[in-house]
Amino acid sequence: MSWLGHLQLDYRRDAEGRTIALDRHEGPLRVLQRLYPEGPGICHHVLVHPPGGIVGGDRLVIDAKLTEGCHALITTPSATRFYRSAGEVAAQSLHASLAAGSRLEWLPLETLVYDAALAENSMNFEIAPGAEMLGWDMLALGLPAAGLPFTRGHYLQHLQLPGRWLERGRISASDHQLLNSPLGLAGHSVLATLWFAAGEALPTRRRDALIDAARHCCSSHELRATAGCTSPEAGVIVLRLLSDHVETAFNLLTLVRAAWRELAWGLPANPPRIWRS
Repeated sequence: MSWLGHLQLDYRRDAEGRTIALDRHEGPLRVLQRLYPEGPGICHHVLVHPPGGIVGGDRLVIDAKLTEGCHALITTPSATRFYRSAGEVAAQSLHASLAAGSRLEWLPLETLVYDAALAENSMNFEIAPGAEMLGWDMLALGLPAAGLPFTRGHYLQHLQLPGRWLERGRISASDHQLLNSPLGLAGHSVLATLWFAAGEALPTRRRDALIDAARHCCSSHELRATAGCTSPEAGVIVLRLLSDHVETAFNLLTLVRAAWRELAWGLPANPPRIWRS
């Protein structure tokens, strides 16, 4: 039996400055908790998928809308798991629209693609002028530590800021040149992307400060040889890294996210409590 899940998230800022979060779900994808550890202006949302994984034929859809002035942080309590498929594709998609003056932090834990999975993950962010976001994506191929490497199947990822930044890549387990070449993943099973994006071009000084902060975090980290930061578009800054372990990648991403949060928004790191449980 395939699962079809649809979750709608609606964020609004009330007259007292509180970010109000409304949600509606169909199927198993839903909100576990709504928290305000940083005060009423920032809503931390924890999303869960009770079946525990995504299999062939499953389709999960998230639609998030942020109105003017609100701030939402969305995360998960555990990894997203794409399990082995008997032939059908498993798909997850996110569409988020940010109105002027809103902020979004899209910070799910890692995505695990099991051997023989057929998976697709699509993320689309529409950011109005004056809005900004932080987002990341951590991908782990197979379970090499458990002796279950990614030897069959494929994973397709689509990441887009319409008209400004588009990445679409397909990783096939049979593409040994991509997986093992020094110009590809060089044998690493974990790859991650962290980005800061604004609805308009960032001032040069601000953009350079964010890039320098990311590079400083990388320079003393154990992943310094496989991590780098650049700006592919005037309103987008991207950090990429390769690793052999999710924990190491997560550590570097959280360091850079904390530095960017302080520089861009004047906010402390305040990692979601669910990450420490």
